Amino acid sequence: MSKRILVAVAWPYANGDLHVGHLAGAYLPADIFARYHRLAGNDVLMVSGSDSHGTPVTITAELEGTPPREVFERYHRGFLDTQQAIGISYSLFTHTDTENHHRVARDIFTRLLERGHLYKERQRLLYSAKENRFLPDRYVEGECPYCGYESARGDQCDNCSKLLEATDLIHPRSKTDGSTPVVRETEHFFLNLPASSEALTNYLAKNKEHWRPNVLNFARSYIESGLKGRPITRDISWGIPVPLPGWEDKRLYVWFEAVIGYLSASIEWAHNQGQTEAWKEWWYNPQALSYYFIGKDNIPFHALIWPAELMGVSRLYEDDTSKQLNLPHDVPANEFMNMENRQFSKSRGWAIWLPDLLERYDPDAIRYYVTAVMPETRDSEYCWDDFLARNNNELVAAWGNLANRMLGFAYKRFDGRVPEHGGLRPADEALIARAESAFDTVGAQLAGCRFRGALGEAMTLAREANKYLDDQAPWFEVKTDKKEAAKTVYTILRVIDNLKVLLAPFLPFSSERLHHFLGYEGQLFGDLTIQEYQESGRSHSALTYEPEKATGRWEPSRLPAGQELRKPMPLFKKLEPEIVAEERERLGE
Repeated sequence: MSKRILVAVAWPYANGDLHVGHLAGAYLPADIFARYHRLAGNDVLMVSGSDSHGTPVTITAELEGTPPREVFERYHRGFLDTQQAIGISYSLFTHTDTENHHRVARDIFTRLLERGHLYKERQRLLYSAKENRFLPDRYVEGECPYCGYESARGDQCDNCSKLLEATDLIHPRSKTDGSTPVVRETEHFFLNLPASSEALTNYLAKNKEHWRPNVLNFARSYIESGLKGRPITRDISWGIPVPLPGWEDKRLYVWFEAVIGYLSASIEWAHNQGQTEAWKEWWYNPQALSYYFIGKDNIPFHALIWPAELMGVSRLYEDDTSKQLNLPHDVPANEFMNMENRQFSKSRGWAIWLPDLLERYDPDAIRYYVTAVMPETRDSEYCWDDFLARNNNELVAAWGNLANRMLGFAYKRFDGRVPEHGGLRPADEALIARAESAFDTVGAQLAGCRFRGALGEAMTLAREANKYLDDQAPWFEVKTDKKEAAKTVYTILRVIDNLKVLLAPFLPFSSERLHHFLGYEGQLFGDLTIQEYQESGRSHSALTYEPEKATGRWEPSRLPAGQELRKPMPLFKKLEPEIVAEERERLGE
């Protein structure tokens, strides 16, 4: 029986291009996971979008002298193009400045207020006398009181990942003019997290068997250190207005409303499908499973704060408010991917930018390397010499050459068809059985969000197939006994057909081409398109996955003898050693 799987993916701030750290932290693991579950026959709803209201957007707007909406719309469009090019197959990638998202965010605020989960409190915040305004957290930097990092942000330290208040910083300074802010009082609404402490502790305990230890321990440590109320409104002009009279000059805090985007995007997707109630199958159905793909700096928001919001809201658009909106089943947060011993940082410009990278390298080459070094349980490193080695020695030599040379051999020596084998030998049957058993082992790794392990399992099979091929040497067999050579070629084509599917979640573009070369009609996956909408006179662009043409299945090959092949071409490109120095030079090293 098929399952309903919600794949919720971190929302990037729309103030700069996406970089490889974003891809490794959330977007690629989410896409691999979603593609696997679609192949396995499950109903996948994968949603995310641009975070339009964060202070990174307003900071960029002020530096450019342009309106925040112009900034986010420009980068949102770039996100759509980049993620389409790298193949991130969202059911919907939208943004947080839609009327739908505003409405859902206001509804959740109102429900939490009505149910007693919010309270008002006067708050001492940093104020710029020079600019005559309160400084939002991202407008302030200073020394972290926990680890001493000198460039900690006013909301969180990038070095130790501790959540902060701007007033916690030692020697705070305004990012806009470098001045020293003063402390003044203002009033805001707070989410009463301490009241949810017991419920959150029980929630984590229920998930301890399948959550990653680093995520579980990180979340538990926050509870054990004592949860504090978190402000959910702020003194800023850009964002979603607080839906209360007298609060017109304040906005919902971006960390509060951005996580609501997972729900609002699901509702928007259902509306776009013409089935306005369809989202409830992923949010109210207790059998549905939701997975939140994020970087480790977002663990507190998704493992604690968002569950607390959901617990407080219960059923939002149903008469029966005693039942619960589905809480995250898993939060498989990745650690950080570093580059040259430094953390990727969009705000500080230390990054390998994806639009730039895609101009020089094929998407599957990028996807392969990032998966191979994905920071699932500890920080990892992006190294250009390792990228070169893995591309040439693994992707090209171990997998690409296996597929290309045997398809080319069959196309040339067996009249462009899968050869008739006349009965297989024990070694042939053993290799085919090994390839078929990989659907269980690789599938188990993918279902458990162990993507490096899953890729390693598939590539081990590719190396075993190469060894079998070297032992059998059909290029010699065909000269003395074409029938024996036919057995070898048929066996290898069956294994290649299996590997095509096993590697498809990681390498969707080359797997689609290989599917075509093997003589199949249709597509493994559906189409990934950018669609334009009109909302109250404004243009709205979104990335959507359309599964109608998808025919791929997570099941062993049934490649029939006699099937007509198409003339193959190389799947991957060998890279020259010179790229390492060239790429390092681009980084300014």
